[in-house]
Amino acid sequence: MVEYIEGILKIANLILSVVAGYIALSLFRVSHQRIELRPWKLLIIGLVFFAVQEILGALRAFRIYTSAFLTHIVPTIILGFILAALVMQIYEHRRAGR
Repeated sequence: MVEYIEGILKIANLILSVVAGYIALSLFRVSHQRIELRPWKLLIIGLVFFAVQEILGALRAFRIYTSAFLTHIVPTIILGFILAALVMQIYEHRRAGR
């Protein structure tokens, strides 16, 4: 029973990530126009991998598909994109300040 509640919560997280993806898509269009928003492109890619992680979590909760390999690799990819976006944002901030 707990697994099904976890699965329902994962599906709710997936719906929220789709809404966040829609917002990110609108930011993606704006980031093409404004150079200082370039690091947001990496965050958008990280958001796509977050949606993949949520799908994998829902599949695992319903015992449809389980992969220990993917549950470690996808979060690492997300973290990499977040760190790269942070470094780019710091660089853009310093460049714009001069």
